[in-house]
Amino acid sequence: MAVQELAEGKRFIGLSQVRRELLKGNVEKIFVAEDADDSILSDILSLAGSQGIPVEQVGTMVELGRACAISRGAATAALQRKNRC
Repeated sequence: MAVQELAEGKRFIGLSQVRRELLKGNVEKIFVAEDADDSILSDILSLAGSQGIPVEQVGTMVELGRACAISRGAATAALQRKNRC
């Protein structure tokens, strides 16, 4: 599990932020919690697939939240693209 990347880089946390940044083309990689509801992740996964962005599964929403240094769970998080123009 490479969620260590989330602690080291600029990140977006939560469905709304990740979706917004995906639409802007600002996302390098997406992390999704295995216990998150598939119906709420379907839009994110579809956008990621159409843009060729890798998606990594993370154990639980609590684990993903901890990796992002927040005190609650997170269904999804993303790393900001490094070479934005």
